[in-house]
Amino acid sequence: MEENKVLLVNVLVLAMEKSFYFICDDSSLNVDDLVIVETTRGIELGKVVESPIEHEVKENEEYPHVIKKGDPSDYKLYEINIEKSKEAVSFVQEESNKLNLDMKIISAEYMLDGTKIIIYYLADNRVDFRELLKVLANELKCRIELRQIGTRDKAKMIGGIGICGLKLCCATFLNEFDGISITMAKNQMLALNIPKLSGHCGKLICCLKFENETYTELQKDLPRVGAKVKYND
Repeated sequence: MEENKVLLVNVLVLAMEKSFYFICDDSSLNVDDLVIVETTRGIELGKVVESPIEHEVKENEEYPHVIKKGDPSDYKLYEINIEKSKEAVSFVQEESNKLNLDMKIISAEYMLDGTKIIIYYLADNRVDFRELLKVLANELKCRIELRQIGTRDKAKMIGGIGICGLKLCCATFLNEFDGISITMAKNQMLALNIPKLSGHCGKLICCLKFENETYTELQKDLPRVGAKVKYND
């Protein structure tokens, strides 16, 4: 293979439920093969969703690496970590309550090798969790990362069914939350009924943005509501 070319494989990182491209050295990887990868979060288990392809790397283009091919024992470890994470959520919430910390523990995720756990929590204000970290470090015996999230992030993690009858956009394909305003609803001539325009997170539904740009563009050339027009005599 040429020096500036690599093999890229598309991998679904199981814990994140998102797929990313990784550099791999094994051209024999097949769809549904388990692989161990290194993400920005740590060592994680993934599943191949597209066979390796040759790719010419452009300047400043970087990809993470597949560490090795996985096996059933790795998947078993992944399942064990899921159960440990559930136990960690209860334990962390209990300890934070003892310290009178105003935080709601939403979920936790162990990295595959067990050297790190990420704990997600909701809080209205900044939380001083230094004492909590001491307790957790003594009990969990691994690196601990506490991440404060918003209500939109909570809805994304928990999931659910939207008012349209489909799975929540944030839990399926939205990777970023852009600003949503009531102006977008006005622009699309929707009834300004805030409860009906709000999602599971209590914020304005993300789909208000999907067609807003089209409405804005079309309205530039359309006559205003109430205007008198003459067309074809």
